[in-house]
Amino acid sequence: MPRRKRVLKRPAIKQDKTFNSLLVSRLINRIMWDGKKTIATKIVNDAIKSASDELQVAPLDVVETAITNVKPQIEVKSVRVGGANYQVPIEPYEARALRLGLTWIVNSARNIKGKPMSAKLKQVLVESYNGEGAAVAKRNSVHQTAAGNKAFAHLAMRIGKKK
Repeated sequence: MPRRKRVLKRPAIKQDKTFNSLLVSRLINRIMWDGKKTIATKIVNDAIKSASDELQVAPLDVVETAITNVKPQIEVKSVRVGGANYQVPIEPYEARALRLGLTWIVNSARNIKGKPMSAKLKQVLVESYNGEGAAVAKRNSVHQTAAGNKAFAHLAMRIGKKK
């Protein structure tokens, strides 16, 4: 059994070439399928530019505001206590909240049918910027679940402990 704890080394994500933003790079990586990054980059850049034209706002402001409106402030985790599973509301760490927000935006764009992906992503970004749409609804449902399980918040200290 090794004495040292394993340290995860995550690869550094480079900034996007068009907008010089790590956030846009993360969105491109979420959109990407089968390693086709140039296609994903084109989709995301087209969506961001058309969304900023529609909203008359700077392109990075569209992305930042949309993701801020979708990121969860609280989520639930399952904890087993004495044979029963409880949904305990906890505050997600920042990287997880960002990952969840990006995933919900991409999934809600993929669930729209009958349009090219750049148009679907633009629609979701505009809706998220305005605080509406499927991605924001997903965040609201997670918040509602957490609010309904507020009675089990005292069990949050058990999440960090392992037997």
